[in-house]
Amino acid sequence: MTATPSQIVRAFLKTMEPLDYDRATALVAPDCVYTNPPPIGTVSGPAGIRTVLEPFFAPTLENQFVILRELAAGSTVILERLDRHRLAEKWVELPVTGVFEVQDGKITYWRDYF
Repeated sequence: MTATPSQIVRAFLKTMEPLDYDRATALVAPDCVYTNPPPIGTVSGPAGIRTVLEPFFAPTLENQFVILRELAAGSTVILERLDRHRLAEKWVELPVTGVFEVQDGKITYWRDYF
């Protein structure tokens, strides 16, 4: 049975909670485009995504991606989330909406809005 686009995106976020970059980027297409608001901008592929996420999450001890609302239509998945990051001294919460596209079991597009 093939995973749905929603299941792929949820699996990606679940692997990012313990910062398992290898398992997470295995769910990303080689030509995936990831856009994060400025100053970060747009990067491509698993390596590009890692160059953004690894430094961002470096001080993070634990992540929780709480899905508040989900809309899935065809290959597109939109998630309103509360991204929670535990730092040494406190939890930081960021409200985020992410738009994902999935083709052939891999994330091909990802854009976050804060």
